[in-house]
Amino acid sequence: MTNKTLNLIVLILLVIGGLNWGLVGFLNYDLVASIFGAMTLITRIIYSLVGIAAIFGLIGLFTKENM
Repeated sequence: MTNKTLNLIVLILLVIGGLNWGLVGFLNYDLVASIFGAMTLITRIIYSLVGIAAIFGLIGLFTKENM
């Protein structure tokens, strides 16, 4: 997997997570839980992937290639 592909996946997951948290904050509506069920295995996997993407995004902020 190339760096560009990984960055695209991270960006998509961060957008999904950001939109979901925006819905939770503004409308008290968890879209991921509504689609896949509250704290089902799939929901937890999605939340975990978004969290991992956030770590990758944070690391990317501090790497030399992005400065």
